[in-house]
Amino acid sequence: MLEILYRDEHLIAINKPSGLLVHKSFYSGEADTYAIQELKKQIGQKVYPVHRLDRKTSGVLLFTLDRETLRIMSDQFATREVEKKYIAILRGWAKEEETIDYDLVNENEVTQNAVTYYRRLQTSEIDLPFLKHQTSRYCLVEATPETGRFHQLRKHFKHILHPILGCRKHGCNKQNKLWLQTFGISKMTLHAHQLTFNHPTSGEKVTINATIDNDFKKIGAILNLDLSAYS
Repeated sequence: MLEILYRDEHLIAINKPSGLLVHKSFYSGEADTYAIQELKKQIGQKVYPVHRLDRKTSGVLLFTLDRETLRIMSDQFATREVEKKYIAILRGWAKEEETIDYDLVNENEVTQNAVTYYRRLQTSEIDLPFLKHQTSRYCLVEATPETGRFHQLRKHFKHILHPILGCRKHGCNKQNKLWLQTFGISKMTLHAHQLTFNHPTSGEKVTINATIDNDFKKIGAILNLDLSAYS
């Protein structure tokens, strides 16, 4: 059963588990189940995804229950009226805060402007030798993408040389292998923890929060990070 975070006559939001595809996609490959199908079966009603999350990204995923609401909400996303906040664990200690303005090439080879603001929340250093270092450093950040490009956060954090822990395509494979061999963990530590928007009919501000899963908590415990605000 999918965890339903919010529901009214026009909208429904779930806490998407890591590993679940939103819908069939040429770029994401095939799967046995998809969020859109599972939610439709769970509530007995057709749903329309407003945005998407990567397969390995967990967190708030918003759907509408009718096409007119889909049009209104899609416009809000397109005009950047929706605020999306993610938490991620990065390799190394990133700056205390930074705006990454770095163009990205999408799946159709089109270059697009992409902007991400992030702030560092906590740092960690553990006794885990890596390459020439006797310890390993990580940090917890909150990221707010101002644009919504394909794999934007994963690509942006790779660009500043602080890749997301557990990210394969845009991460550090040596670091990921170290965590798999040492702790048996391969999870990508990227979670969409908050979504804020204006309700399509009432105009009132709506904020939806999603808690992290047990794997994210386990990684936080290893790194001595306080994740209570997201649990």
